[in-house]
Amino acid sequence: MPWGRGSAAGWVEAVDVLFLAHRVPFPPDRGDKIRSFHVLRHLAARARVHLIAFADDPRDLTPPSEFREMLGECVVIERTKPRWRAGVEALASGRPLSLAAFDDARVHAAVTRILGERTIDRVYAFSGQMAQYLPQGVPAVMDFVDADSAKFAAFAEDARGVSRWMYRREARLLGAYERAVTRRVAASLFVSAEEAALVPGARALENGIDTGFFDPAADFMPVIGQGRLIVFTGQMDYKPNVDAVVAFAREVLPRVRERHPDARFAIVGRAPVREVRALAGEAVIVTGEVPDVRGWLAAADVVVAPLALARGIQNKVLEAMAMARPVVASPAAAEGIDHAGTIRVAGVATMNAAVTALLDDSAGARALGDAARARVRARYGWDACLAPLDALMGFDAPARVAA
Repeated sequence: MPWGRGSAAGWVEAVDVLFLAHRVPFPPDRGDKIRSFHVLRHLAARARVHLIAFADDPRDLTPPSEFREMLGECVVIERTKPRWRAGVEALASGRPLSLAAFDDARVHAAVTRILGERTIDRVYAFSGQMAQYLPQGVPAVMDFVDADSAKFAAFAEDARGVSRWMYRREARLLGAYERAVTRRVAASLFVSAEEAALVPGARALENGIDTGFFDPAADFMPVIGQGRLIVFTGQMDYKPNVDAVVAFAREVLPRVRERHPDARFAIVGRAPVREVRALAGEAVIVTGEVPDVRGWLAAADVVVAPLALARGIQNKVLEAMAMARPVVASPAAAEGIDHAGTIRVAGVATMNAAVTALLDDSAGARALGDAARARVRARYGWDACLAPLDALMGFDAPARVAA
């Protein structure tokens, strides 16, 4: 008998899962929250899930009723520790800064309380920062998502002085931590095979896409009157995204506009930092947060993902593909995606030529976008991507009978 949604009294069989997340998995409007939301929804259709999560946006402190109804308990704790304090704690304890930043007595207390009040059968921890809350003696799946140690190692290559020392320290300590956690949990997951290969014993659980929502035929508010658009989507206070749009606006866009002077670059995403806002002008649109990214994707003549540093599978690329848009992505942004014949892959030196070629050939661009959507529908539906979780979480094993 499958596990379903409802009150505990309505279940004949029940598995209780504790879900630990570094950010509330709702609304699913950014990369990590999209993955965590769909994982949580998958688990909640099969078990009684109790969520403990941080909120870094005051709006996330009170999730809406449709989200809470999926859950048994829902504990959301605002993350308030300042970065300087986390840095002091990390240096004093010899721990990675990433862990110190998310070390919170209130979360430890919530975990202890739920374990004391309920019989928790499984734990699912989302993002490496939450591994510090894994209880002893309960089977656990650790979803690292990305290999953060590799990300900080890459940051160190471009940094200097104290920053370089800090990034190298973070990469070294997190690498050891990722390996240690993997040895003690039932399964360690990463978003792509390339990421999983960096940690011995890990495996891949790929990101999916909601092809019903991200559908050019769906009902959404169109964006009109913006002319020919080259679009980038993403969280715009995230350094790899910032670096990507700044480089594209300064190095690639002027060359594209030599041939297509009416082309404009739209940077679509919340929390644009000063360096991004400064790009706004005649040729560059900086939207800030938008209620629905689909309108901008649908309006795009080309979607670009010119990231020099990218970990795992990029949701922004899958979303554009699902919307049947022609995509030009850097090798880093394309890594892990089954993209042969569906997107263009180009580095900085060839990005201009790839974007210009698609603007020159509207029929070819449409055909590329149609092929991209077909690939996503066949390969990246969430149900198919998350199907391996049932065995990993032991849902195919006998469950205890609820009292």
